[in-house]
Amino acid sequence: MSANDDLASELLKLLGGPGNIAGVENCMTRMRVSLVDHDLVDDGAITSLSGVLGVVDDDTYQVVLGPGKVTKVTDGFRRALGASGADAEALAARGAAIKAGQKQRNNTPFKNFIRKIANIFVPLIPALIGAGIVAAVRGLLVNWVTVGTAPEFVEAVVPALTVIGSAFFAFLPIFAGINAAKEFGGTPALGGAVAAIIVFAGISDVQYSLPVLGEIVLAPGQGGVIGAIFAAGLCAWIERSLRGKIPDAIDILVTPTLALLISGLATIFVFMFVAGNIASAIGTGAIWLLDNSGLLAGFVLGGLFLPLVMLGLHQALIPIHATLIEQVGFTPLLTILAMAGAGQVGAALAIYFRLNRNRSLRTTIKGALPVGILGVGEPLIYAVTLPLGRPFLTACLGGAVGGAVAGAFNQFAGAFGATAIGPSGWALLPLLQSDNGQGYAILAYVVGLLAGYISGFLITYFWGFTPALLAEHNADQGNEENKLLGDEAALEGAAATAAEAGGASMAGVAGQRIDVLAPVEGTVIRLSDIEDEAFSAGTMGDGFAVEPTSGDFRSPVSGTITALFPTGHAFGVTTPEGLEVLVHIGLGTVDLHGEGFDLKRAEGDVVEAGDVIVKVDLDAVRARVRSLATPVVVLNGAAFPIVERRSQGGPPLTVEAVAAATSARS
Repeated sequence: MSANDDLASELLKLLGGPGNIAGVENCMTRMRVSLVDHDLVDDGAITSLSGVLGVVDDDTYQVVLGPGKVTKVTDGFRRALGASGADAEALAARGAAIKAGQKQRNNTPFKNFIRKIANIFVPLIPALIGAGIVAAVRGLLVNWVTVGTAPEFVEAVVPALTVIGSAFFAFLPIFAGINAAKEFGGTPALGGAVAAIIVFAGISDVQYSLPVLGEIVLAPGQGGVIGAIFAAGLCAWIERSLRGKIPDAIDILVTPTLALLISGLATIFVFMFVAGNIASAIGTGAIWLLDNSGLLAGFVLGGLFLPLVMLGLHQALIPIHATLIEQVGFTPLLTILAMAGAGQVGAALAIYFRLNRNRSLRTTIKGALPVGILGVGEPLIYAVTLPLGRPFLTACLGGAVGGAVAGAFNQFAGAFGATAIGPSGWALLPLLQSDNGQGYAILAYVVGLLAGYISGFLITYFWGFTPALLAEHNADQGNEENKLLGDEAALEGAAATAAEAGGASMAGVAGQRIDVLAPVEGTVIRLSDIEDEAFSAGTMGDGFAVEPTSGDFRSPVSGTITALFPTGHAFGVTTPEGLEVLVHIGLGTVDLHGEGFDLKRAEGDVVEAGDVIVKVDLDAVRARVRSLATPVVVLNGAAFPIVERRSQGGPPLTVEAVAAATSARS
């Protein structure tokens, strides 16, 4: 079983089990789960799982996992559901039954509107990105052809790329209509059918007059996605209103016909005209704002975007982006909002240097920074800046400065933006365009990113930390490695005390071999497979680990218990020869403060190999810690090097004394 499958199984258990799952899907960074009963979810245990960056409890329960990993964990989650008998049909039925109940939580008109908009457009993002990049490549090839140095096959392929890159955008209102009908409770095909009126070439033959407004001439595409949402929404409402009122025998004929006819007439005579003017106003207003106050607007938008992302509300901006692309060929707002991610990256770098003793956080930053640079900021938000508090605010200020620089380019040099919606960071470069050419757009965007990086770094470095924050996090009190080093130090001190008290009884003999037994029943694994840098890198010393199947943790050697922590999470035994062995029960178990641990021995007791030291309630502990994998470490390996290893059929380790000594560390 892979680590991702293990995480999926743990999540299924902590989310209340298969019976509490009504549906599951994922976006770029989050696994979104529809729940039957939110009270069955163990939030604290989920957020403490290794690999989980955070949770968002909204209309769906969203587990933030990061790009790439989210797909693998979601696939494993689905397999775990299937193995439990919760198949797709059962999920769909259960999801439909409880959907209305779920939406009672946070049921405000504004939040409902945001969710509906997001649900209409989020499924379209992959196609928006793909078509946008194809269109960008086509633009580069056109420039090559214009220069006159392109081979003939390049010129021949340009028309094909034009079709591939433009077709989806040309029919985008149809896709929006299909998804809008789903969201408003209608038939998707009818939503697509009424939205198709907007892009149909024959619409230009329709002309009519209105009082005051005079002659109205429609054009294909007028009203765009806004008109499509209006049309599909009305069609769905009519369809729902007619269901149950039309006799069953003719319902299949009458209901779709009337819904399409009435909503189609409304689209032609109302929605296309109204939505077309709304779309024009959005485009004109956005360009005016950036032309006249781009610097200020960029500062505000860049600074506020991170909180929107954190709350999942940024999806509500997609229709505005889509409208701007329809109106001017690119969306200037997206390139400004993308600067929020630059401030986040700069802040993360500052944290990396300021908290230079916090190895766990620095490791997290190293893992999340590459995807942050590519524009996926949620790992940095949930795992780095937001938990620290103040650095999240300074990251927002860094994004505000980057947004102001990008806005200044729009205001004083010329508008630039993205030709598609989806990526940000450096991944947005192929999609940039402006009336001044792609080179200008790339230059302006890169300068804005650099401003965001630098300002986010400087503001966070100098003003992102209070003395209390530094004292708390730069000592890395929550870092497993430092806890373990404390365990080792305590054991070393206890061993030294025992050596002084025991005198010559601690003397080892060169060449003497000592077996180190597994402290618990289970599977012996390599220490390098432990998901903790202190153990896997050998910082503590060499040894092995056990995946326990029993709760009886025993002494791996005969000797004196020279360290036994009150929490029960770790103990050390020193043999009469001076060999020092540390047993650390699980990872993160110190945070349980002894809950689930029952001490059977006391520090100073003399024990035989195999004597029970600690009893652990594995079922109670497992869900609350990162792992129950139990490392067994030889702390003084220089005096007692390992000479033999076994994965089965005997003691996992045999060590050999290299010299006689009254203390293994002398």
